Amino acid sequence: MKSSRRSLVPRPWFASLCLLASIVQAQDVAEIPEAVRENVELLIQKGLDDTVGYAFVRDLTTEVGPRLAGSEAEERARIWAMQELAELGFANIRIEPFKIPYWSRRVDQASIVSPAPQALVITALGGSTSTPPGGVEAEVIRFENMNELRAASTDVVSGKIVFIDEKMTRTQDGSGYGMAVRKRRNCATTTSEKGGVACLIRSVGTQGRRFAHTGLMARSAAVGDGPAAALSPPDAEQLTRLLENGPVKLRLDIQVETRPEALSGNVIAEVEGRERPEEVVLIACHLDSWDLGTGAVDDAAGCGIVVSAAHLILSLDEAPRRSIRVVLYGAEEVGLLGGYAYAKRYVNEMDQHILAAESDFGADKIWRFETRFGDGALPYARAIQQILEPLGIAPGHNLAFGGPDISMLPKLGVPVVTPRQDGWDYFDVHHTPDDTFDKIDQSKLNQNIATYAAFAYLAAEMDWDFR
Repeated sequence: MKSSRRSLVPRPWFASLCLLASIVQAQDVAEIPEAVRENVELLIQKGLDDTVGYAFVRDLTTEVGPRLAGSEAEERARIWAMQELAELGFANIRIEPFKIPYWSRRVDQASIVSPAPQALVITALGGSTSTPPGGVEAEVIRFENMNELRAASTDVVSGKIVFIDEKMTRTQDGSGYGMAVRKRRNCATTTSEKGGVACLIRSVGTQGRRFAHTGLMARSAAVGDGPAAALSPPDAEQLTRLLENGPVKLRLDIQVETRPEALSGNVIAEVEGRERPEEVVLIACHLDSWDLGTGAVDDAAGCGIVVSAAHLILSLDEAPRRSIRVVLYGAEEVGLLGGYAYAKRYVNEMDQHILAAESDFGADKIWRFETRFGDGALPYARAIQQILEPLGIAPGHNLAFGGPDISMLPKLGVPVVTPRQDGWDYFDVHHTPDDTFDKIDQSKLNQNIATYAAFAYLAAEMDWDFR
């Protein structure tokens, strides 16, 4: 029998090639000292058994509840968080206040007037203007998406209530949100430009139950360019069926309260570094929430994760070399205003921000660890990724986003990571009345806590430069 081509490859050459590949791979992963590795393994184990994070989420959503930006409830949340952080033993606890425009809903109702009178389930979008007292009544015109609305003539839209019926695609990484959210941001502006009287959108979400998803629309100051609301998915389908049979007249009543200024703030606490406390590893969440549910998944869970991860590091016998800074951002939901306030305040200290990450994508398990490091720092990325593999976390790409409130930090030169959570079900409850504490799975939350504790400690303890 003739030998195959594969058998003709010289075995010594092939063995040498394999050896060379293994050496290169070894060189591409930064070494972690045994004492540091033991601390990381201890943090992971303690994180998986943690009770602090789950209690933080439970108590924030119970004792404070919904936390609309600029409201009295958001202020109570800041005071509550300060007390909790003090009891946990953090250092340098403070509130850094800033002003925001204030918006809140007072009335949001919709009903079909003809041909089949019935109520619809809606929620006003953040930044919506009020309709005239008692509401506005007009014929409905339906569009599949924003592109169709933009292409429509003014004559077609003028005097009507615009309805955009675009569905959102369910994805693990949440990428469907970027496409779907465009109608929420821009519908009112385009409708107003074309003479429409109000805008309705199919909720930006992936569930099919009869409640609506709120969220921020494009606005200047407290409000945007017109009345706007989101329909629950079943009501969007009901309206579509009626429109297939002929004209539909609808009444929409939205009344809002606005103020040009209200107080918000970022809550900050630290684990002080033992050698270079001025250098910080920032781990963050946002403290505010929309007002429909109790903000458990978005984003009390994130706050429980980062607070507990930092608390685990605080409990070690020796603090890491660098400081761990926990930031509970205010006013995220209304335009990342806490993130911008932080970046402005610390713009001259960005070179001392070693690494940043934000937990703001729910409470499901982390499945991939993404980085945004300089090319020379990729061995550090691989070392962290290897440490996290036993938690079921795969290596990710080097194009990490970091998180909404820290999205401006990479532009200022700060390296970021994204511990990517499974977002398959996240947009079922996102910005809805169903965002409540019963959605939190403690074992999944603890996997997040273990992850954040591990990479934050490594970044703070090692002399790594991720730039």
